Formats: sequence, structure tokens, C-alpha cells
Amino acid sequence: MEKYRNAEHLLDIRRREQPVLAFRPHAAARASQWFLENFPGRVLYAVKANDAPHVLRTLNDAGIRDFDVASLKELENVSALDGAAAHAMNPVKSRAFIRTAYFDHGVRTFSLDSQDELEKILEETGGAKDLTLMVRFACNSAFSEIPLENKFGISWHEAADLLCRTRQSAERLGLTFNVGSQAMSPEAYGHALRTTSQHIIHAGVVADVIDIGGGFPSVYPGLEPPALSSYMAEINDVFDQIAVGWHCELWAEPGRALVAESESLIVRVDARRGDTLYINDGSFGALYDAAHLDFVFPCRHIGKDSGASAALAAFSLYGPTCDSADFINGPFYLPADIAEDDHIEFGNLGAYGRVMAARFNGCGYYDEVELEDEPMLTAYDEGVSVAGQASSASEKA
Repeated sequence: MEKYRNAEHLLDIRRREQPVLAFRPHAAARASQWFLENFPGRVLYAVKANDAPHVLRTLNDAGIRDFDVASLKELENVSALDGAAAHAMNPVKSRAFIRTAYFDHGVRTFSLDSQDELEKILEETGGAKDLTLMVRFACNSAFSEIPLENKFGISWHEAADLLCRTRQSAERLGLTFNVGSQAMSPEAYGHALRTTSQHIIHAGVVADVIDIGGGFPSVYPGLEPPALSSYMAEINDVFDQIAVGWHCELWAEPGRALVAESESLIVRVDARRGDTLYINDGSFGALYDAAHLDFVFPCRHIGKDSGASAALAAFSLYGPTCDSADFINGPFYLPADIAEDDHIEFGNLGAYGRVMAARFNGCGYYDEVELEDEPMLTAYDEGVSVAGQASSASEKA
């Protein structure tokens, strides 16, 4: 992959017809190292956030050894990494996936949220006795920007029976939840951990693993969460307090927080009509979240005069397809004199950018480069590790 100092250097060398996904491996490595140093347990990367092989290799090189997969393609990509272990944390899986994961790729961790799924896993693994089975329970997503509570998770009144049945079949029993994506308060994890403890006590089982899932936030304009260290402090404090914690290993599945800062998107302005810019990527591409979830990504103008100060104006965007739904309201604040053939860099698109891009209308294709500069916004500038605060939680993990 070609390397450049920054987006200006890239465009000075050669302008591109296609939009450009710019990878910053140092940002992905920094985020990985921060989690490995500060989370008091096992860190599983949620591959769905960004499954590009070079991204996975960068995380693996930085020390990430565990990966949450939900498809055979993700499983194949993880299996190509040195020393990596895949964990099937999707609560609903096909029989073929379970067989292939267990017998061909050595997967021993499977999530479930129903009796039917438990029976399916046992049948397709031949009644295996070496399974770590993770029961996922429903979790309130009130603290998160993107709720994930409706599709998966067993209810309170059904959980005790499933936990007991799973305990009888598992070498190791775990409980897992997901507080939603882009959790904006550390309290989300404290509440869910206390509920986890209540589930274990109510069912009268011994649990071996508590997996707090993903949801760790990145930073975007208008979505500035508390410092990540405050999330670790909340998790440490509550995990130390709950009665069942002494016996449990603690896991987490960060996705967005590990890769959001690692990629940006460079687009060209193909036309300007008033306060609307027509660009060569859009809502059917890497800017999906900007269109459908109203994320306003950090952005900057890369034009002939990008180094000069200029008054800013609010712009909305149209993407390159013929569909009028290819629209992003924004607003994105850019120089008021921005014009055709100028370029814009959108930052912090490493999570759920490339993976959401479709091939609609022949679009969704990208040039790919590496950049050496820093991301536009970062959650990793605190400079203080809280690893020393892990106390007994880190010892249990």
C-alpha cells in the first residue's frame, strides 16, 4: 500500500478518480495497546466494525489475539492471523457455520440466547465437552446512541432456565450483553454488570466468564463521550463489588473504539449548488452512518488554498449515485468558497465505514493508501494509564 505524509501530500503526487480510504496503522495500534493495558481482562476485537485484512493484521501485530466473528468470511480472515483465536459471539448461527468453526477452525466459544440455539450448537459439534458457551441476555441501551436491544438477548424470566441448561453442557459458562453502540456514559456498563450478577444469583449457577460486549465510544463532533479511563474505572469498581465476580474472567468486545480513528475518507467535489456539495462517495458508501444515523464526522477542506484561513459555511452533501436518497444532511462546516475539484477529508471513519459500502450504481470502490499524520480527533490523548487501578479485577482475569 502506498504511503504518504498526509492527504495534501497524496493529492500533490496524484489526484484520484475514485474516493480514497486512508489507513493510519499507528492509530489502530495505539488504540489496541491502550485497551490491552487498561481493560482488566481479555480483549476481543469485534470484526464487524472493520474486516479489512490489513486492519486485522495491524491489530494482531499490536497484541490483539482474540476476535469476535459472525460469518465464515470473518472466520477465514481471522484464521490467517498468527496466534489468533476466533469466538463466535453472534447468538444465531447457521449449522454449517457451527460445524466449520468447531471442526475446521478450532472455535470453542459460542454465544446463544435460546434453548434452540443451545441444542443446535451441541448437535453440530457432536456433543462437544470443551465448549465455552456464552448466554446473552437482553440489555437496556438507554445510554447509547445506537440501541441494540431488540434483536438478541433472552429476557429476565427465561434466563435462569437457559443458564442452568447451558451450565450442564458447557465446560465453561459465560454471560454476555451489549449496551448498544457508541455508549455515551460509563454507567451503561455498571448497570449491566449488576444485572449480570443478579442473573447468576437468580439461576444459582457458577459462571466462569462475564463478557461486557462492545459499545465503547469513539469521539465525533457533537458526540464527545467521557474519557475512556472513566469507563475502565466504572467497570473495575462494579466488577470488584458484585458477589459473583471473584470466580469470573472478564471479557470485552470493542470494535468502534479500536478502529474508528484508523481510517479517513478523501472525496472530490464534483459540483456545488448553493450550500449543497455533490461528492464522489455518499450514503451508499463509507458515509452510511452520516446519512442514516446522523453522525457528523470531522472534516476538512483539501483544496488549492487549504492552508489559508477562510470563513466557514454549513453544507449538506449528495453522493455520486442517481438516487435522491443518496443525501447527507450534515451540516458539515467547510470553507465558504469551496468549489468543484476541491477535496474533503472526513476523519474517524475506520469503524462501519468501508464495511457498509455497497456497489450500488457502480460506486463503492476505493483507492487505498496509508497516511502518517494523526487522526482529526482522538480519544487516546489522556496520557495516563489506569492499569494500576485494576486491583483485584485484573488478578481475577
